[in-house]
Amino acid sequence: MTRPSHATRYLRWCTQAIYVRRPGRLPAVRVRTLELRLIALALATCWVVAAGLVLIAYRPGGPVDVAVGAAALLPAIIALAGVRWPPVARGRRAFATMIWLAAGSLLVLVPSIADVTGQLGGRGAQTLLPSVEAAYPWILGLIGTCLFTGFGIARRRLGEAAMRRRRLVGGLTFATLLAIASGAAFAAVAMGNELALRDRIATSSRFGPTDIDRDPPVCDGPMGIGPTARIGVEFHGTVDGRSMGSIELGGDRNRADTKWLAYTATSRDLGIHGAAVIGTVAWLREPFAAWRQVAPAEVGDAELDLTAFRVALSPEARAAAESRGVGIIEGARSRQCRIAVDGPTFRAAFPQVGWLVGDADLAHWRGQLDYWVFLDGQIGRISGSVNGDATDIQTGALQATIQVELTATDRGSSIPITPPTP
Repeated sequence: MTRPSHATRYLRWCTQAIYVRRPGRLPAVRVRTLELRLIALALATCWVVAAGLVLIAYRPGGPVDVAVGAAALLPAIIALAGVRWPPVARGRRAFATMIWLAAGSLLVLVPSIADVTGQLGGRGAQTLLPSVEAAYPWILGLIGTCLFTGFGIARRRLGEAAMRRRRLVGGLTFATLLAIASGAAFAAVAMGNELALRDRIATSSRFGPTDIDRDPPVCDGPMGIGPTARIGVEFHGTVDGRSMGSIELGGDRNRADTKWLAYTATSRDLGIHGAAVIGTVAWLREPFAAWRQVAPAEVGDAELDLTAFRVALSPEARAAAESRGVGIIEGARSRQCRIAVDGPTFRAAFPQVGWLVGDADLAHWRGQLDYWVFLDGQIGRISGSVNGDATDIQTGALQATIQVELTATDRGSSIPITPPTP
């Protein structure tokens, strides 16, 4: 009897290592199949959550609101196909590629779901994909999901024995068809619904009343700030055309009680700042440190929109305000006004600007502030800039510019301020 060659014996050993169950262990292929199915199930869950949000919360009143949510379920169905036919790969690199493909899709889907939750929950713009910047994470997630499932379908249809290049081409083909079909179906339904709503009046807005038969107050007339508000502030700075960084601040205010966090990434400061004031008790948070209780005087003017209104938009400052016309912001009718402002007033109205310019002297800086007053007689948006000599900010620099944009939404709604957790 002829003795098997070394190559034949090695092939038999590899086959047994892959397909024969060892005591207490699962075969490698079955383990990989289970792992891929679990991550495909996580993908499907994310898509189901996203579709559920659209199906339940997206109700602008269009003729096919429900169809938009149903179309959003298509990526979930594709991901479930990946659970049924996972792209099992025997090679370590190929298997790792499939894992990273699905993991990358999850990394872009989870933050996008959080953004949509805030958008729909905050009664903001009802357009689901208002810009390329908002749409591209969903597109990346869809492409990753379709590639994951496409390779699994190709493996199922062509068989495990098919050449690797053939399975690769087949997977790319199936993924392309799935991505185009699902993306086109959702875009067609969503855009059709948006076009049908184009001429309709919004029933509510986070910025205020939506009645189009009334005019907002005049620029120098009586106006104020809501008793409560959700605040968002953004700062951007440049020196001789080069960026100095940015600050993104978000928080809540209930009369004089406030709590907010600011994410700073500037040439002078990096990290998370925070302030909270509840009655006569105050807290501060500094980068790389926890909240700590301080004296209220140490917090300073932390009331955000209330501080800006009191300092920069007093009746005297608005006496010579320029009207820029009446418009609509997210369905709410408002009047845009403009005033001139100097550097010291700008710093006092927005104390957080110090994280951009430090202790620089802004006495000779000049600029303007635009403010929008809505039908309820309250200011819901402030935007403007100042510029001037940059010598105190950066050695050898000529001119610097600071821009700010503040929004105050959900004014007058119930907004509790809770103490920060140390």
